[in-house]
Amino acid sequence: MPELDDYVHGVRSGDRALLARAITLVESSKAEHQLLAQKLLQALLPLTGKAYRLGITGVPGVGKSTMIDQFGTNLTQAGHKVAVLAVDPTSSRSGGSILGDKTRMPRLAQNENAFIRPSPTSGTLGGVTRKTRETMALCEAAGFDIVLVETVGVGQSETAVCEMVDFFLVLMLPGAGDELQGIKKGVIEIADMIAVNKADGGNVERATLAASEYRSALNILTPASANWSPPVLTVSAKENTNLDTLWQKIEEHRETLTQSGEYHTRRQNQAVKWMYDMLEDRLHAALRGNAEVAARLGELETEVRNGEMTPALAVDEIATMMKLS
Repeated sequence: MPELDDYVHGVRSGDRALLARAITLVESSKAEHQLLAQKLLQALLPLTGKAYRLGITGVPGVGKSTMIDQFGTNLTQAGHKVAVLAVDPTSSRSGGSILGDKTRMPRLAQNENAFIRPSPTSGTLGGVTRKTRETMALCEAAGFDIVLVETVGVGQSETAVCEMVDFFLVLMLPGAGDELQGIKKGVIEIADMIAVNKADGGNVERATLAASEYRSALNILTPASANWSPPVLTVSAKENTNLDTLWQKIEEHRETLTQSGEYHTRRQNQAVKWMYDMLEDRLHAALRGNAEVAARLGELETEVRNGEMTPALAVDEIATMMKLS
């Protein structure tokens, strides 16, 4: 196993093999790996935070993979280095995950200026792996100036990713009628831009109509930012249509929020949110690892389930055992 200095030098020099091993290190649940991982992240801290972080979501079938493959290729051709963190749904039954992202993004997978990393969620809240932030930091330290985070498009993963990126793109399908009724209001509220994908062939008219419907929906909602009104575009990842305009809007968003000071404030708030999320994880781990709590927890669950004890009293008892009260 590499030493700390090996990891630091490897990541800083852009060694893809060591970057991959470093990510595996931060994803490990072993105590000794976690200790080394935190030392590594601290050593690389001055090199992080310089990349632009984009979150991309959309329902299954909207074409996220095709979109990222083409969009990422465009960015590398423009001189950028792109890292793709594809959050991977882990089965809550078998524990297995579908780590097939490199086959879904064939051009980026072979691109020397791109790096694709599937991240199994391991059942964490919202479908977003707890280690996505650390993985993002490692990619930034390795010299990738754009990080794309793809969500599974289900559950609360959109909100979780939105809280760790600079720009949140929501992909939609043509045919606004049923789609508009089915979309969660919360996703529209946190979107920095909506892009109606698959606007090609016979779908162009339907995509244009859908975009109009989404614009109307956005007009009655309060924007997430006081300095930015989310635009709605029609794009075709398949034909590489309007993706240049999409990138122009993303750059316009960055410039607007930077000038207003919101960009810096958002990054600061994200760092604090990261701290509290890690604190909650640590407290939860301590709770599960407490022998006294573990011995009593099953009984408490049964008593609460049978209506013999209120949830509040059960929590009070656990807090007393943990010396939290």
